[in-house]
Amino acid sequence: MASCRPLGFLLGLPFAFLSLLLSLIGAIIWIIGSIFSCLCPCCACCVPIVDMAMSIVKLPITIIQWFIDLIPC
Repeated sequence: MASCRPLGFLLGLPFAFLSLLLSLIGAIIWIIGSIFSCLCPCCACCVPIVDMAMSIVKLPITIIQWFIDLIPC
C-alpha cells in the first residue's frame, strides 16, 4: 500500500467477510482435492480443483486490495 485509504478498507470489509466464508469452503475443497490427488494414479486430474480452491482461499485479500485501490482518497 502506497498510501493509507481507510474508506476503501471500510467499504471492502463486508465483502471481505463474505469472501472469508467462501475461503473456508475453498480450504475444505483444497484438503479434499489434495487427498484425491495423492490417491489418484494419474495425479493430474485433481490439480485444477486444488488450484481453484487456492484462488478461493486468497479471495479475501484480493477483494480488500481491490477496494483499497478503487477509492482515490
